[in-house]
Amino acid sequence: MNTSVVIKGSKNGLIVVLDPQVEFNALKEDFAKKFADSAGFLGSCKTAVRFEGRKLTQEEEIALVNLISENSSLEVVCILDEDPLRNQGFVQAVNKSLMDQSGTTAVFHKGNLRSGQVLETETSVVYLGDINPGATITSNGNIVILGALKGNAFAGASGNRDAFVFALDMAPMQIRIADMIARSPDGPDRSQQKESKIAFLEDDNIYIESVTKSVLNDIRVG
Repeated sequence: MNTSVVIKGSKNGLIVVLDPQVEFNALKEDFAKKFADSAGFLGSCKTAVRFEGRKLTQEEEIALVNLISENSSLEVVCILDEDPLRNQGFVQAVNKSLMDQSGTTAVFHKGNLRSGQVLETETSVVYLGDINPGATITSNGNIVILGALKGNAFAGASGNRDAFVFALDMAPMQIRIADMIARSPDGPDRSQQKESKIAFLEDDNIYIESVTKSVLNDIRVG
């Protein structure tokens, strides 16, 4: 029995335990087969996933998430880590993004936006990957970035002042919400620890705050 990939359930989604000794390409084959064999049991839903057992790069995480999509009916909307407080913030932020003001669900994109590339959506968007310097992501609703925001983000493009921008690593060149714009200072200090933050509009100012339960509870979803 192959135990290089073990799938477990949790209250926040799936836990996937990976053998640290197996070469990654071989692990991907086992991973794909495991999810294909378990597809009927896992069903069809949006879920969060946490990888345990080995350290993964962001590219490896994205590759595994793609394999989940290709070999099951699951849609991964969040990758969790081992910090329970941060996980709570991730789950709440993603759930809020799915409550788009039009009543439709958010769109989901994977990859990395590079300089000069633009992604525009009519509804809220959950983006798995990085928005690199010179790239722009625009949404009429909320923006949740499960990666780094180093470029430009424009939420509430249709005028929704209750929209917000969430990123696991918040270091934007520019954030715009509705008709308000905030620019980062020149030469941001990237030596600082990466931190999940959320940007929202209040009293005609854009605030960028660390993700806490109280901050998330105060965010309006119009």
